[in-house]
Amino acid sequence: MSQPKPGQLAIQTLAMPAHTNANGDIFGGWLISQMDLAAGVIAKQFSKGRVVTIGIEKMAFHEPVHVGDIVSCYAKLISSGTTSMSIEVQTWCIHPVTGSDRKVTGGTFTFVAID
Repeated sequence: MSQPKPGQLAIQTLAMPAHTNANGDIFGGWLISQMDLAAGVIAKQFSKGRVVTIGIEKMAFHEPVHVGDIVSCYAKLISSGTTSMSIEVQTWCIHPVTGSDRKVTGGTFTFVAID
């Protein structure tokens, strides 16, 4: 999943040593914040106003992320109501030397428009 599909947003960043936990892997909270940023862009574009995250559902961590990995968050709107939106986010990592990619986590983020 190296290219976003129509209707998806992709953001990319680099996993750095400052983002590690006590085991030397990338801290899960940092990954969630990257996913929330990607989902927030979709929510803001869809609502055309201010939005807030009210929940994260179905979050699952599949593999650790390592320092130097290229982290890609793919977000897409999966449902919307009068003020709420559900956005699926998948996070994939690309090894910087081999170029191999793997899905590391995913979840469904719920946002509410506040304007």
